[in-house]
Amino acid sequence: MSGNISRRPRARTLLALGVSASLALTATACGNSGTETGSEGEGKGKIVFWDNNGGVRTEVWKKIITEFEKENPDIDVEYVGIPIADVQSKYDTAIQGGGDSLPDVGMVSTAYLANMVAQGALDPVTDRIDDSSLKGKLVNGMVESVKAAGGEKDEMFTVPTSANQGVLWYRKDMFDKADLPAPTTWENFYQAAEELTERKNNRFGFTIRGGAGSIAQALEMMYAQSGIDSFWNGDKTTVNDPKNVEALERYVGLYNRYTPKADLNNDFTKMVATFTGGEVGMLQHNLGSYTDHVKAFGEEKIGGLPMPPSSEGGPRTLVSNPVDGLGLFKSSGNKAAAWKFIEFAASAEMVSLWNESAGSIPANTGASDDEWLNDAEPTKTAMESLDDPNTKVVQLPYYLPDWNTISKADTEPNFQKLLLGQMTAEEFADDLAERLNEAQAEWSEQKG
Repeated sequence: MSGNISRRPRARTLLALGVSASLALTATACGNSGTETGSEGEGKGKIVFWDNNGGVRTEVWKKIITEFEKENPDIDVEYVGIPIADVQSKYDTAIQGGGDSLPDVGMVSTAYLANMVAQGALDPVTDRIDDSSLKGKLVNGMVESVKAAGGEKDEMFTVPTSANQGVLWYRKDMFDKADLPAPTTWENFYQAAEELTERKNNRFGFTIRGGAGSIAQALEMMYAQSGIDSFWNGDKTTVNDPKNVEALERYVGLYNRYTPKADLNNDFTKMVATFTGGEVGMLQHNLGSYTDHVKAFGEEKIGGLPMPPSSEGGPRTLVSNPVDGLGLFKSSGNKAAAWKFIEFAASAEMVSLWNESAGSIPANTGASDDEWLNDAEPTKTAMESLDDPNTKVVQLPYYLPDWNTISKADTEPNFQKLLLGQMTAEEFADDLAERLNEAQAEWSEQKG
């Protein structure tokens, strides 16, 4: 059991790293403009921008930069594209080196935001947003995710630009043929999973993710069904709340009954291929697979809905997905110019341009009526659900140093045991909760 696992030495190392890096950043002599570190500068000259998904998003960022430089001819933006697999280590290396090589502006995901905040790398941007054209224009759910991920109460350390969201994808043609209602409720979902399954004909109502990435999907299904709207109750996780255990039991009960047996080893690629390549009625995945579904079936045959509320007509409880955003670096010596670029890039027009390219949800509500978004019904619906005040977003603890280890290496093998009947839902949830509670206690100790 996880009670024998200790992470205190690693936690102390991370804390020491954060303190030393913060001191190094403070001691750095200058920013990219050659002026004193941390200064506003003159609002012109050169700034450096790091893209955290270089190559994939390079073309759209260069369009945004070109438009920005047309409106701000006295500011020159140097684009640096960093592969997504390398960006965390790239930031950490630059921070540990004292901050001289950090950019003025960088794309920073909430998946690693807390680590950068702990190391003192980023300036808070809450006041700047309130004094800018962005005030009141950012999607509520994304704002809350950014605040939660930074770990500093109500302070924001990035300006959100985009997010993904879990979606319940379904084959409209299969539902119509079977005369089934769309899976807008959990009862409709489970009814369809059963009635669409014809095992002898290799036809299934659902495909489950049993391999890599299974825990995030399981958490989405659990909290959406249980209606529990917070990951923590005091200093203890709600993962093993009886309502979540019941929801987990019902979810994993689909495996090898209304899903293919081979789903046990499904990662993202295999799960999507199972859905697009066979007779499978439903899939739970984020918006990132939308183009795959459209390519396979055509827009008229594929539907995408936000996760159903726990009770019909009640509020939705959505698990947070990482939110991408623009961070202002503390070591910049040209913050006035850097902020101009952030405000421009986070505007409705530019955010719309970026998210159309990425197939993600725009963070600026001013983009909500854009033609491409209205044509992409699942993305439009996802944006509306995230901005709905009645939607409750369960903030996953990305700020915990051990979050990725716990949610992947430590727990994915247990999920396969659960699917195979070698572990109960209660045992699985209790084990995960024990690991999370220990990690939270260590984090609280560091903060306190």
